[in-house]
Amino acid sequence: MAPSDDALKPLVVAVDHVGIAVPDLDEAIRFYADTFGLVSTHEEVNEEQGVREAMLAAPGDATGATMVQLLAPLNESSTIAKFIDRNGPGIQQVAYRVTDVAAAGDALRAKGLRMLYDAPRRGTSDSKVNFVHPKDAGGVLVELVEPASAGH
Repeated sequence: MAPSDDALKPLVVAVDHVGIAVPDLDEAIRFYADTFGLVSTHEEVNEEQGVREAMLAAPGDATGATMVQLLAPLNESSTIAKFIDRNGPGIQQVAYRVTDVAAAGDALRAKGLRMLYDAPRRGTSDSKVNFVHPKDAGGVLVELVEPASAGH
């Protein structure tokens, strides 16, 4: 039995972040700080995903509800390097915060959408993530994020 159209409603709780592919993370952090006043709240290297990343927040947003994620390739074979080679720097994905990434993936599969991974993987700050194939989401790479803890 296929889930109803309401199957994802209790799972998706917010737009978590917008991911932007950049060739140079430090330069991009400076640009977003100098231009828009965004503040880097977290930086890490994710070897599995082949990226060095930073999460940026608007200083006027006390809730930290939605972030900007900057993603720079660790090497030329990473997915982000390939994205930049193909499309140039820019928006790479939109991420939705979910209460249960595995359940959200199952609900989307039941609707006929393809997930990039069979099971969730580690994301930023030990979150759990999976992605909806962009061909199944109107050309947009959609990330599902289950935070490791409340907040970012």
